[in-house]
Amino acid sequence: MAKVILICGKICSGKSYYARKLKEKEHAVILSRDEMTYELINNEQGEFYNIFSERVNHYLRKKTVEIVHAGANVILDWGFWTNEGRKEISKFFKQNDVSYEWHYIDVSSDKWQIQIKARNKQIENGNGGPDFYLDEGLMNKLLSRFEEPFKDEMDVWYINN
Repeated sequence: MAKVILICGKICSGKSYYARKLKEKEHAVILSRDEMTYELINNEQGEFYNIFSERVNHYLRKKTVEIVHAGANVILDWGFWTNEGRKEISKFFKQNDVSYEWHYIDVSSDKWQIQIKARNKQIENGNGGPDFYLDEGLMNKLLSRFEEPFKDEMDVWYINN
């Protein structure tokens, strides 16, 4: 039976890397809101970003249900930063008769700082793809929105060392 794997983790924790590794093992399709946003508007949406991101989110949720009902696994590489958001999407999939599994990417502070520096360097070199440059202001804003899950919320707790 096909399922959705929902990947939770703070920015730059290694979610996309983990999703790509899992893709082969699970024979799955990865749906990334960041990738889609970048492909459609190249992250140049300014104040429209939140509205556009919600529209992309809504569209990809519908497509996820279609893909799983067609028999393929889906990996959602979205972050799922809030407890409310995790509960809401779990409810959505239950209502649509879709099996799902939660995976959390736990990264040490040292590894996280290394990954942030590497990400920013790639962006400075023009190889950042859909990623945003993480300066202190953006980092603080994003971290203020992240709610780390409790272990009993997750099916898989992956430690990214």
